[in-house]
Amino acid sequence: MSLSQILTPSIQKAIQALFDVSVDKIEFQTTRKEFEGDITMVIFPLLKVIKSNPAELGNKIGTYLVENVSDVARFNVVSGFLNIVISDSYYLNFFNDIKDNHKFGYVSPDPADKAVMVEYSSPNTNKPLHLGHVRNNLLGYSVAEILKASGKKVYKTQIINDRGIHICKSMLAWEKFGNGETPQTSNLKGDKLVGKYYVEFDKAYKTEINQLIETGKTEEEAKKQAPIIIEAQEMLKKWEAGDEAVIALWKKMNQWVYDGFATTYTNLGVDFDKYYYESNTYLLGKDVVQVGLDKGVFEKDPDGSVWIDLTDEGLDRKIVLRSDGTAVYMTQDIGTAIQRVKDMPDVGGMVYTVGNEQDYHFKVLFLILQKLGFDWASSLYHLSYGMVDLPSGKMKSREGTVVDADDLMQDMTDTAKQISEDLGKLDSYSDDEKAKLYKTIGLGALKYYILKVDPKKRILFNPEESVDFAGNTGPFIQYTYARIQSIIRKADFDFSAKTNIEELHEKEKELVKQIELFPEVIQNAAQNHSPALIANYTYDLVKEYNSFYQSVHILGEVDLTKKIFRVQLSQKVAEVIKSAFSLLGIEVPERM
Repeated sequence: MSLSQILTPSIQKAIQALFDVSVDKIEFQTTRKEFEGDITMVIFPLLKVIKSNPAELGNKIGTYLVENVSDVARFNVVSGFLNIVISDSYYLNFFNDIKDNHKFGYVSPDPADKAVMVEYSSPNTNKPLHLGHVRNNLLGYSVAEILKASGKKVYKTQIINDRGIHICKSMLAWEKFGNGETPQTSNLKGDKLVGKYYVEFDKAYKTEINQLIETGKTEEEAKKQAPIIIEAQEMLKKWEAGDEAVIALWKKMNQWVYDGFATTYTNLGVDFDKYYYESNTYLLGKDVVQVGLDKGVFEKDPDGSVWIDLTDEGLDRKIVLRSDGTAVYMTQDIGTAIQRVKDMPDVGGMVYTVGNEQDYHFKVLFLILQKLGFDWASSLYHLSYGMVDLPSGKMKSREGTVVDADDLMQDMTDTAKQISEDLGKLDSYSDDEKAKLYKTIGLGALKYYILKVDPKKRILFNPEESVDFAGNTGPFIQYTYARIQSIIRKADFDFSAKTNIEELHEKEKELVKQIELFPEVIQNAAQNHSPALIANYTYDLVKEYNSFYQSVHILGEVDLTKKIFRVQLSQKVAEVIKSAFSLLGIEVPERM
């Protein structure tokens, strides 16, 4: 229970006793740094129901709390704000209650509650994962873990875009230029090999376009008449018709990609509970169109196409079925959402991790599902996020200049290695220990740098800056964790027992207060679908710990009772860092 929850009934009781007035809500805020206090009550809202001035009102309530509530030590009133100082005993009791709870902050799911399905990654099988996918995967995975920690049952899923003209482009180019090359013969990851032929197709296509333009065709005509694009379109028709040879090639090359993706996911540290494939879902939703027509949700145009008119909701008319009876992406997404609830009946909400260029699409999708009468449609959320740029500029996949996810992770590991070697503190490490540490630091830097930013904001990702061992970075936080582990290893005395120190040093109190916030931060991060709240909380905790570390003796403290408490406090900080970082998918090293 938070401090505001504890104080609210006492303050309500005080107002009733002093002024014979009942109030439903008490407004709190964090006490400003320049004033003494652990929590601040805002007085101004009470002036609507109590005729008094803010200072008099605050002093009367403060005096009542000091006299009647054991946890309130003293108070001060500044303008319309009552700054309340909480007793050391409250914080000591709190700490002793949670110090051995290794799942502090986490809530166990209620079996009766509905589950949440979180979709992320959802790549195409014609190229490797890139920097944009990295942000997508890190966000989706972290939000899933945060929702779990907040008390939700969660399923992680993705829908793989494994069909369409873009897939046929890679297949056709491999047939034309591949000479039977495989991941084994080329020593290339399967997704990279297929991506290579996607680029080869684009090169050949551009060459043919230029040749046709030279014969007098317009660029638009050339794009449509280039032989290689016509061949790709024919291949797609054969796939849709179930041509055995095309299907066999499609299965073979897709499997290469899946194997490659699996390696990337393992290295990135993300996982999934269920996979959906567009080749299985692209016909879903067509049957729902008739249901929507019967309900009057959809309307049919004279040419046979089916639409939904959302102009009254400030949107537009949206097509859900073409005049030739073929589905559009919206139809597929409607059908897939319904199918997911059929597959997992305990799902009561979904989170779609998709870039902000699809904001409008998801507004329409969610609204359609609500109009069709699905009760779970009100619990759909688009986890929209901004693009990731590098200092060198925007990524372009068709031209082969994409920032490859595997290469990025390796670069981060190499950068961590270089910086660690320059610091020169790893002489006692084996080569295997060093390699593991470089990866832990490098990936921690990458993940933290991306997740500390609000998902909706665009990111300029600077690899060198992210691996800095000072400031708001992953390695800085990892280093603090490792420092605490060193303290614990050096503690050659029993520090497991409950301590009964009578008062707290100012820095101890601030640290306990910061730890106390963790459960509320998890709930807020889950409600807002924002790993940034976890990341920045952890940074604040680490800053507070480092201030504590600089201000008091820990192992050098002569008073054994204080020394035991400070080691316990350090250990709890490390536990919270580890728990918080696990929600971001980041590992912490025992030594650095």
